[in-house]
Amino acid sequence: MSTQPVVATRSYYLDNLKVALTVLVIGHHAMIPFVGGEGWPFHPSNTAESMPWMWHFLNTNAAFFMGLFFMISGYFVPKSFFCQGFSKFVGKKVLRLLVPFAIISIVLSAATGTAESGHTWFLSSLFMFCLVYALIRLACKKSCENSKTLSLGLVAVFAVVMGIGSYAIRQIYNQDDWIFWWVYKFEPVHYLQYIMMFAFGVMAGRGDWFNRMTNTVGRTSLIIGLLLSIGNYLRADGAWNHFVYQWFGVYESLLCVFLCVGLVWLFRTVGNWNGKFWQWSAAQAFGAYIVHLFVLLIVENLLDPLWLGVIGKYLTVLTLATVGSFVITWLLRLIPGVKKVL
Repeated sequence: MSTQPVVATRSYYLDNLKVALTVLVIGHHAMIPFVGGEGWPFHPSNTAESMPWMWHFLNTNAAFFMGLFFMISGYFVPKSFFCQGFSKFVGKKVLRLLVPFAIISIVLSAATGTAESGHTWFLSSLFMFCLVYALIRLACKKSCENSKTLSLGLVAVFAVVMGIGSYAIRQIYNQDDWIFWWVYKFEPVHYLQYIMMFAFGVMAGRGDWFNRMTNTVGRTSLIIGLLLSIGNYLRADGAWNHFVYQWFGVYESLLCVFLCVGLVWLFRTVGNWNGKFWQWSAAQAFGAYIVHLFVLLIVENLLDPLWLGVIGKYLTVLTLATVGSFVITWLLRLIPGVKKVL
C-alpha cells in the first residue's frame, strides 16, 4: 500500500482553530497576574485587580489547550514528511522551531540572568517529537495507510490509557513542577498528554480522521468534553472537588481527548471560513504565539497605572495584546527571510 497520507486539501477549519487557540493562549497568560501571578514577571500594583476565582479558567485551559496544539501539529506531520523527505523535513523543523526557540531563549536568559526559554518550551518539544517521527519513518520505510476510522470507543480507550499514565505520574510530580535541562524544560504531569496527543494527531493525519469523522463521534465528543469542563468549573471545597482532585489525572485526560476531538468537529462543521481576514490571521498565528509574551508584558506595564475595573483591565489587556501580537508578527514577516521562520 502507498505510504502517502490521505490528507490532500487545505483544511481551513484547522487554521481557524489554531487562531482561536492562539488567542486562548494569550488570554490564559493575560489572566495569570489577576489570579495570583506566581512565576509571572508582572504583578498589578493595585491589589484590587484580583480575580482569584478564575483559577478554574487557567486549570481548564491547562487540561487541554497545549495538547490540542500538539494534536493539530501532529496531524500535518505525515504529509509533510512524505512530500519533503527526511533531510528537508528535519531542516525545515530546525528553521521553524529551533531558531525561534534559540532566539527567545537567548533574550529571556539575558533578561532574567538565568537559563530560561519561557513559553517556547512548546517549540523545543514539538521539534523533538517531529525528529523522533522522522527517525522512525527513516528506519521503517514500509508503512501502510491508517485505514481505521475514528470511533467513540477508540477515543475513549485512548483517553483512559492517557488517564492511567497521567494518574501514575501525578503520584510523583505536582502540576506546575517543571524539570529544567538548561533552557529545555518540560512539565512531567502534562508531558505524557503532549506525546500522546501528538501521536493521535499523526494517526489522524494518516487516516484522514478529522475530515472523515462522523457527526455522531464529533458531537458526542464535544458534549462529553464540555460537560467535563463545566464539572471542573463547578469545583469548590466539597466532595466533588475532592473527587476531581483525587482523580485529576484521569479526569483531565478524558476532558482533553474528548474536548479536542469535539472542537475539531465543531470547527469543521461551523468554522471552515476562508475569507481574507481569516487567512491573514492564520498566517500570523504561529508568530503571534512566539511574540505574545513580550507584547503582553509591555501592555500590562503601560496600563498598570490606569483603573478600568478588574474585568475591564483584563479585557483591555487581552484585546491590545492579541491585536498587537498579530500585527507585530505581520510587520516582522514583511522583512525578507522572516517568513521562513515565522
